[in-house]
Amino acid sequence: MPEILPGVHQVEGVDPSPDFTTHVYLVKDKGNSWTLVDTGLPGASEAIFAYLAKIKVEPTSIKKILITHLHRDHVGSLRAVAERTRARTFAHWIEASFIAEKPKYEGPGAPPAEPFSIDETFKDGDPIDAAGGLIAYHTPGHTPGHTSYYHPERKLLFSGDLFFGDGSKVTLTPPEFTLHTGTAKVSAYRMSRLTIDSLLTYHGGPVLRDGGGAIRSLTHKL
Repeated sequence: MPEILPGVHQVEGVDPSPDFTTHVYLVKDKGNSWTLVDTGLPGASEAIFAYLAKIKVEPTSIKKILITHLHRDHVGSLRAVAERTRARTFAHWIEASFIAEKPKYEGPGAPPAEPFSIDETFKDGDPIDAAGGLIAYHTPGHTPGHTSYYHPERKLLFSGDLFFGDGSKVTLTPPEFTLHTGTAKVSAYRMSRLTIDSLLTYHGGPVLRDGGGAIRSLTHKL
């Protein structure tokens, strides 16, 4: 499933198995450049570059890499992709410290396989000049600095692991992989107040129509 929305690609070939989907998103900027949201597990870089070749996008056309959080299935190919594309890397200031292993992360879920220094950090509500104009929302719970990226003009939400997609529905990420489920619920309530057409989850989904309705349906049950 390559281009799932105009200018939004779900990179093919990065899933480690049919039972474990990992949605790395490639998003067109307003100019000729592109933005990557997360980078997949270690080794996923090969699939990312193969996909870029397939759609005839030069690796150096990727100018920014946005990270939702520190877990290895999101940052496993960060170094390989950043080095080849020479893109700037972005993450919430809390998450950037854990990605650099200063200190090492000791919560649930696999930590980074190696330390990496993020180029630019941000705080909640900061605008990000990427993918046509995003707002970075700090959505903690799954990890301390977990971030969701919202495109207000197109009403898209790149939600990382705040939600798991399941057809037209979503759930919270399972507690066994989450640092604090109560905080994740608060983050879910906050995102339910946004106007969202398409909810671009990292695992399962995405929910391309009425993503906001899927979130509100979930929060009504929490």
